[in-house]
Amino acid sequence: MLDYPNHLACIVWFAGCNMRCDYCYNTHIVNGCGTKSADDLLAFLRSRIGRLEGVVLSGGECTLYANLADLCAMIKELGFKVKVDTNGSNPAVLTELIRRRAVDYIALDFKAPRRQFNMITHAEKYDQLIDSLCMLISANIPFEVRTTIHADQLDHNAINEIISVLSDHGYTGSYFLQNYLHTDQTLGNCAEPHARFDSSRLSSKINIEFRNF
Repeated sequence: MLDYPNHLACIVWFAGCNMRCDYCYNTHIVNGCGTKSADDLLAFLRSRIGRLEGVVLSGGECTLYANLADLCAMIKELGFKVKVDTNGSNPAVLTELIRRRAVDYIALDFKAPRRQFNMITHAEKYDQLIDSLCMLISANIPFEVRTTIHADQLDHNAINEIISVLSDHGYTGSYFLQNYLHTDQTLGNCAEPHARFDSSRLSSKINIEFRNF
C-alpha cells in the first residue's frame, strides 16, 4: 500500500545490482541470483487479477534484467499498472520501456551529488543517472526523484547540490527524502548515524517531501 502511490501493488525484487551502496539492507538480493522465474511471476499475477492494481519492479536493479520491456508488456497485458524503481544507470532501458508504453510510473534514486557519488555507490554511473533524469523530464510519464539519507554520509549541503541539479535541469515534481532506517545487516556494515540531518537548511528551489523522518 506504500510503494506505488494511490495503488495497491505487489513488489517484485530483482536480484543483482550494479551499485554497492553502503546503507543498502537488501544484501541477499543484491548478492543473490534470484529464486523465481518470469513464468512464476506471471502465474502469481494471474491469481491476483481483480485484487491488485499494480506491480512494483524493484531490487537490486531491475533494469539489469535482459528482457524487462517484454516482461513489463506481459504484466500490462494482464491489466496491471507497472512501476519501476531504478538507480538510473540504464537510460536506454528506461527509454525503451517508455517507447513501448510498458511502464506507468518511475521512481528514480538520486544517490548522491557528483562529488560523493562514487563514494556512496561504489560505481561510476553519475553521468548515466543524469541522462536518465533528462530523458524522464522530457518524456510524458509520471515519475519521482528520491534520495535515501544516511546523515553521516549526506548532509544538507549534499542535498542542496542535488536540489540545484534538479532545478537546473527543469525538474518540477516533488523531491522525496527518505531517512535511512538502521538495520544490523547492510552492504557496508553501516552504523546508526551519529549526525543529525538539518532539514531547516535545505533550499526551497523545488518541492521537498519527507519519508520516515
